[in-house]
Amino acid sequence: MKRLLLSIICLSMASASYGQSTITGKITSNQTELPGATIYLRDTPHHTVTDLDGHYRLTSLPKGNYTLVVFYTGKATITHPVTIGAGEENLQLDFVMEDISKNLDDVTVMTEETVTYGIKRLNTVDGSNIYEAKKNEVIELADMTANLATNNSRQVYGKVPGLNIYESDGAGLQLGIGARGLDPSRTAHFNVRQNGYDISADALGYPESYYTPALEAVSRIEVVRGAASLQYGTQFGGLLNFKLKKGPKDEKLAVTLRNSVGSYGFLNTFTSLGGTIGKWNYYTFFQYKRGDGWRDNSGFDSKMAYTSWVYQPHDRFKVTFQYTFMDYLAQQPGGLTDAMFEKNPRQSIRSRNWFQVKWNLLANIVDYKFTDRTKLNVRNFALIGGRDALGNLGRIDRVDDLEERNLFVDDFTNFGSEVRLVHTYDLKEQKHVALIGARYYQGLTDRKQGLGSDGSDADFRFLHPEALEDSDYDFPGKNLAVFAENVFNLSTKLSLTPGIRFEHIQTKAKGYYTRSTKVLDRDTGFAVDSTFQVPESRTSTRSFVFTGLGLSYKPGDHHELYANFSQNYRSINFNDIRVNNPNLVVDEDIQDESGYNIDLGVRGNKAGLFNYDISVFYLRYNDRIGAILKTDPENFRIYRYRTNIADAYSAGVEAFAEIDLLEATHLGDRYHVNLFSNFSLIRARYLHSGETAVEGNLVELVPPFSIRPGLTFGNKDFQLTYQYAFVQEHFTDASNARQTASAVEGIIPSYHVMDLSLSYRYKWAKLEASVNNLSNNVYFTRRASGYPGPGIIPSEGRTFFLTAEFRF
Repeated sequence: MKRLLLSIICLSMASASYGQSTITGKITSNQTELPGATIYLRDTPHHTVTDLDGHYRLTSLPKGNYTLVVFYTGKATITHPVTIGAGEENLQLDFVMEDISKNLDDVTVMTEETVTYGIKRLNTVDGSNIYEAKKNEVIELADMTANLATNNSRQVYGKVPGLNIYESDGAGLQLGIGARGLDPSRTAHFNVRQNGYDISADALGYPESYYTPALEAVSRIEVVRGAASLQYGTQFGGLLNFKLKKGPKDEKLAVTLRNSVGSYGFLNTFTSLGGTIGKWNYYTFFQYKRGDGWRDNSGFDSKMAYTSWVYQPHDRFKVTFQYTFMDYLAQQPGGLTDAMFEKNPRQSIRSRNWFQVKWNLLANIVDYKFTDRTKLNVRNFALIGGRDALGNLGRIDRVDDLEERNLFVDDFTNFGSEVRLVHTYDLKEQKHVALIGARYYQGLTDRKQGLGSDGSDADFRFLHPEALEDSDYDFPGKNLAVFAENVFNLSTKLSLTPGIRFEHIQTKAKGYYTRSTKVLDRDTGFAVDSTFQVPESRTSTRSFVFTGLGLSYKPGDHHELYANFSQNYRSINFNDIRVNNPNLVVDEDIQDESGYNIDLGVRGNKAGLFNYDISVFYLRYNDRIGAILKTDPENFRIYRYRTNIADAYSAGVEAFAEIDLLEATHLGDRYHVNLFSNFSLIRARYLHSGETAVEGNLVELVPPFSIRPGLTFGNKDFQLTYQYAFVQEHFTDASNARQTASAVEGIIPSYHVMDLSLSYRYKWAKLEASVNNLSNNVYFTRRASGYPGPGIIPSEGRTFFLTAEFRF
C-alpha cells in the first residue's frame, strides 16, 4: 500500500513538473506513412517512434525552446525548432521525409497543412486508398467547435459546400445529407462507411443509414464526391467515411468523460477508455442519450457502444477487431400540413407512431506491408440488425382513426470482404502508385408488413404473424466487384489517374403481397372486399464495367488544379421492387439508374493562413428514379407514382474559402480569427421524359443557391464559433407542385438559421456550450412521404446545450 501511495505521489509530482503539453503528428515519405521513424527533442530524454500509420506522440513536455529531430535510415534528417509556452498543451507537426540522394519526384503531402481549423483534404495516397485528383474534404472534429453530443450535421458539415441537409432529427440519431440533387433521406445516395467498411442497411438493395456513429468518438469524417465510385462502389453521391478514434500510443489507460444537458430534457453521457498495453492498442466507448424532443410526441432513448482492439506484433503487420452496438427507440410525432405548420410547428397529431433500431456491426481488418512500397489491406465485415416502424401512415390531413397501426419490420444479415493491394514503383525517373482490389458482398433483408396493435405503446408485434395483411418478402443480394486505379506522375507537377471497375450484381425478391378486389356475396347480393395473397419471385442479374480519369497539376506547394470524370450506377432498391404504402405506388418495370460525375477545380492552403477549394461540376443522371403525381381513373384519388421519370442533369459551382485574419500579424502567435464560407450555385433540370408534366422541370431537392459563412475566434484554450446558413427555396417532387393537401409534395421555402458554439479547456477539463438556431427561426427542410411523416417535418427551434469533459 505504501509503495502504491509513493508511486501515485511520484506520478503527481512528475505531472506537475512537466505539465500536460503534447506534440503529435504524422511522418510520411514517398506518399506513404513511415513507420519506425525516430522522433526526439534534442538534449532531452523525450523520444518516441512512429507507429504503422506513421503517427507519433510526445507527451508530458515542460515549457521551453527545443529542437525536434526526425530520423530514419536512408532519409534526410529533419530538424525543426519548437517553442512550448504556458498554456500550449497540444501542438501538431507533420513532416515529409526526403531520400538522402535526391528529392522526391512524385506528389508529396504539404507539411504546412498541419493547422486545419476543422477542414482539410485527403493525401494522394492515404493508407490503402488513392485520392489523387478527386474532389474531397476531411472534417477534423478535434479542430472545430460544434455540438457533437447531438451529432449536429448543420454545424459539423458547415465547411463542405453543395450539401443539402435534412434537419428533422434534433437528437442526431440518423444522418440525412445529399449532394447535387440527390435525396438526403438517411444519406442513401452516399456509400456510408465506418473505418473503411459498410454500415448501411444493405449496400445494394437498401443503402440507407439507420446507424450514425457518435461524433464524440469520431476523429475525422472523409467526404469524397462521385469519383469515389471506382474504389468504393457506384453511388452517385460518393463516399462518406467515419474514422473513429484510437487509444493513445504512450499510455496504458486514458479515460474521457463527457456529460451534456440541454433543452427539452436532453441528457447525454459519453465515456471512453483507450491505451496501449504491450503490442495491443485498444479504444472503447459507451454513449447513452435521451430527451423529450422539441415537438410533442418526440421523445427518444439511445444506447451505443464500440470496442476496437489492434494487435501489432511488429511494424509490418497489424490486425484489428471491432464491434459496434446501437439500440434506440424514438417516438415519431408525424408530419404536418402547411396550414398546421403555419399555426404551430411544435404540434403533433400522431401520438402512436414509434421507430426502433438495433444494430450490430462486426469487423476484422488486416494490414500487412510486404515492403515499404507494397502493402495489403483486407477488410471483413458483417451486419446483424433491424429496424421496426409502427404507426398510422395515413394522410396527415386526416385525424388518427385509432384503429390498428401499420407495422414494418426489416431484419438485415449482411457480410462482405474487400481486399486492396497498393504498390509504389519507379518508371522513367518518376514514382507511380498502383492499386488493385476486389470486393464480395452478400446481403439478406427479411421484410414484413402487416397490422400491429391499436394501442399507443411501442408494441412491435404483428396481430397475425402467420398471414400478414400486406407482404412478407426475402430480398437476397450478391455483389462481386474488381477495381484498379493508378497514379501516373508525368512530372513533378502533373499526374494522371485512370481507373476501372467491374461490377456483377444479383438481386432477388421472393415472397408474397396481398391484393384486394370486389366480389359478389351470394348470400346478400352485394359486392364485398376480398383479400388474397399473390406469390412473387424475381431475379435480376447484371454485369457492367465503368471507368474514370483524374488529372492533377500542382504549380507550387500550395495550389492544385484538378479534374475528374467518373461513371456512376445505382441499383434499384427493395422499395422499388415491392412496398405497400398508401401514399406510394411503384412502377412494375422500374430500372436501374446510370450516369457520371465531372469535377473541375482549383484548391490549396498554406499553414493555416488560407484554405480554399473552388470547383464546377456536372452530374448526368440517366433514367432517374423519382415520384410524380397521378390520378386513379376509377376513384379519382391522387397518388404518388415512383418510376424512372426522365434523364436529368445537375450543374453548378461549389466553393469553400477560409482565411486566418491574424496569421500575418504579431497577434497570430497567440490568437486566430478565421473567416470562412462555403456556397453553391446549382442548376438542375429534367431532360428527355415520357412524362410531359416533368420534361423541363426543375429537379427536386436541389437548392439553387446556398451559403454557409462563419467566424471562429480563439487561442490554444478558448474557441468561439458563429455559423450562419441560408438555403434557397426548392421543390420536393418532379412535378414541381408548390403545395398539396397531403403536404407530401410542395416547396421547401427559403430559410436561414444561426448557431453559436464555444469551448474552453483548462488542463484536463473542458467546458462546451452551444445555442442552436440562435434567432429561433421557424422553418423546415423536409416533406416525408412515409416515416417519420407523412407531411412536413419541422426543424427545431432555439435550443441550449452544455457539456463538461474530463480527461484522465
